[in-house]
Amino acid sequence: MSEAVVPDAMVSPAVGGPYGEKAGGPMLDFSYVGIDAILEQMRRKAMKQGFELNIMVVGQSGLGKSTLMNTLFKSKVSRKSVLATAQEKIPKTVEIKSISHDIEEKGVRMKLTVIDTPGFGDQINNENCWQPIMKFINDQYEAYLQEEININRKKRIPDSRVHCCIYFIPPTGHCLRPLDVEFMRRLSKVVNIVPVIAKADTLTLEERDFFKKKIREELRANGIDVYPQKEFDEDAEDRMINEKIREMIPFAVVGSDQEYQVNGRRLLGRKTKWGTIEVENIAHCEFAYLRDLLIRTHMQNIKDITSSIHYEMYRVRRLNENNTMVTLMFSNSLPFTPTHSPPPPPPPHRVRKTQTPARGTSSSVTFGG
Repeated sequence: MSEAVVPDAMVSPAVGGPYGEKAGGPMLDFSYVGIDAILEQMRRKAMKQGFELNIMVVGQSGLGKSTLMNTLFKSKVSRKSVLATAQEKIPKTVEIKSISHDIEEKGVRMKLTVIDTPGFGDQINNENCWQPIMKFINDQYEAYLQEEININRKKRIPDSRVHCCIYFIPPTGHCLRPLDVEFMRRLSKVVNIVPVIAKADTLTLEERDFFKKKIREELRANGIDVYPQKEFDEDAEDRMINEKIREMIPFAVVGSDQEYQVNGRRLLGRKTKWGTIEVENIAHCEFAYLRDLLIRTHMQNIKDITSSIHYEMYRVRRLNENNTMVTLMFSNSLPFTPTHSPPPPPPPHRVRKTQTPARGTSSSVTFGG
């Protein structure tokens, strides 16, 4: 066979490559464009900046909110775990308490903020107990909006917006309480809500399935859209994945931050006289599906919907309110001034008489100047 001819474009430059390669080094493939390298660029940039996730947990006392958050991230991230007191009294009104943590796993850094709502649903009269929570969520939107409309705004605005609200439903096995329906109906319009059945190990499998089916029916009957919402499915693949998630909502979960020896392995679980309930075993509870939704598969989508849907709705409403207020201020404070001055009055008419004409001729009268 004849000797192959090397094209001129494949010959290494005499001085060096465009990125400092030495002459005589490995030859560069200039036919390769390298568009796929943008993924690596985005990964490096995201790794430098880190990630933010703000989760709110809502439910009455004793449903295991703190334990579930510790189980999700396998760390002491809940309010009670970090700020434990000897004796904690039930607050008279709903309080909002948040605490932030810096979590790192395999070089990925994330600022996690857990927002707790002690006092919710613990009173005899729970009328309007969702208002402090609604106000807190809107206050975070307002703080972000004020940073955004500044003339000299920050290069990266701190994001304190609530990305997800995990609502804990008591394991009654019957139906939703009026408080549950009213809270989710109001809050689903401003934040992503993920309902869960707390302490699902208190229900049998038949009771759990009946309870989940009953809750889904009540959500549809009351027009409550929980995450993931159908109208936000982007394509057929997302629709297929999200339909499977919607069939499982609400997630029947069990939380535990205690490890036990089960078949020679150390597992998170709850030990009873009948055996050990494994938290991460999908045959025992649906905690693994909830963790996959919040962290492994849909975390970025939850943040995107918060930013592009819920925050945008608040932003449009606030800007419209500001424009209406400015218009009213100007219309009420400024006197009416005509846009055009009236035309000047016409000059007075003058009558000029001519000399008396001679007999047999006509006379004339001239008006004006």
